[in-house]
Amino acid sequence: MSIAPPGPETLVYTPAELNREVRVHLEAGFARIWLSGEISNLARPASGHLYFTLKDARAQVRCALFRSNQGNVSARPANGDQVLVRGRISLYEPRGDYQLIADALLPAGSGALQQAFEALKKKLQAEGLFDPDRKRPLPTHPARIAVVTSPSGAALRDILTTLRRRWPAARVDVHGSTVQGESAPGELTRALQAADRSGADVVLLARGGGSIEDLWAFNDEALARVIGDMRTPVVSGVGHETDFTIADFVADLRAATPTAAAEAVTPDGPALRRQIDALRDRLRRAIGRTLQQDWQRLDGLDRRRAAAHPRRRLGEFDQRLRGLQRQLRRAARRRLENDLRRTEGLAARLAARHPAPRLREAAGRRDALDRRLRMAMAQSLERAASRLGQHARALDAVSPLAVLDRGYAVLLDDDGRLLSRRDDFEPGRSFRARVRDFTVHARVEDVDDAADSVETTSQE
Repeated sequence: MSIAPPGPETLVYTPAELNREVRVHLEAGFARIWLSGEISNLARPASGHLYFTLKDARAQVRCALFRSNQGNVSARPANGDQVLVRGRISLYEPRGDYQLIADALLPAGSGALQQAFEALKKKLQAEGLFDPDRKRPLPTHPARIAVVTSPSGAALRDILTTLRRRWPAARVDVHGSTVQGESAPGELTRALQAADRSGADVVLLARGGGSIEDLWAFNDEALARVIGDMRTPVVSGVGHETDFTIADFVADLRAATPTAAAEAVTPDGPALRRQIDALRDRLRRAIGRTLQQDWQRLDGLDRRRAAAHPRRRLGEFDQRLRGLQRQLRRAARRRLENDLRRTEGLAARLAARHPAPRLREAAGRRDALDRRLRMAMAQSLERAASRLGQHARALDAVSPLAVLDRGYAVLLDDDGRLLSRRDDFEPGRSFRARVRDFTVHARVEDVDDAADSVETTSQE
């Protein structure tokens, strides 16, 4: 049997091209994963990178932990250690070996997350990231508040309710982010950076309660450093009163709950309103007392003038007195009206800053972004389906079944090995001929030198 060489339309790979294509598909097909196993073949070359094999009873995987990611190693690893390794699947093209490119390594078993938490806490504390001298003062009457949390969580509803009740004059900007899972640290970091650039007076970082695994995104080292580098003060309200995260220690103020964090960044609006009302009442009473004193003084002057001057000048002084009285009344009335108008203007400005219209605008923008996301997802799926069809057609073109469709057959012995040499066809030897959709069982009767003179006896 002869096999025709591939034609010009057939895609033929070189080893380098094939390895490159496989690497691209591996890296695209696997997200960041956690792998558990025992360390073996640990190597520490002069480059500072770590190379090791992670194995269990039935298989092993090569791993590489580069020097730039060794800040995420909670303890010095050794052969035989049971560990948890986080990373991405890739392929080393020169050898064609697939491997895990690790970016974090933790001890396996109970308490691994707590050990990692304590190690990172100790490291950042030694760097001075928790020092009280680095804490930024909070504004007493913030005009703009940025909230970084999940847009669909109950924590956001509690925060908005508290802010609306206590300080409706402030503008509230919500920077949404996931607060749990592999992507949460990166999304929280980007949301905090956007809030820091937005011009807010204070940033509120919040999440509801949960286990240490649920809150682990707030123990990310990169997230902690972003909080420490921000210009805007940060208040952390993560979990419940007994929950502590690295973000709590770096933030300028740690609140026990998201609601407590909202109370910490705002003054008590109703109390301020009561204070304004009390001051307005005091102003009115003071004006009344001043008017009363002025009237009494005028009455005293009138009596003294009547006793000290002759009758012919009484009319003149009386006229002057009446003019002064009218001026005093007008001045007192204008002063009272101005004070009332100023008080009403302040009340109107306070009402105009109510956050409800801005929340409706934000909801509209959110709906528009949601529609755009759905359209983009649909277009992406269509493009992916088109690419899948192209790959399927390419696979059909190089499929060995296409060769069998043209009348060729593959000769195999009883063990499934390919037969192609003269010595493979001894008289009396049985073999199988695999054609497109069935198999012919045959036996060698005789072998001639000519390729078309092989005589066989078919068997069922």
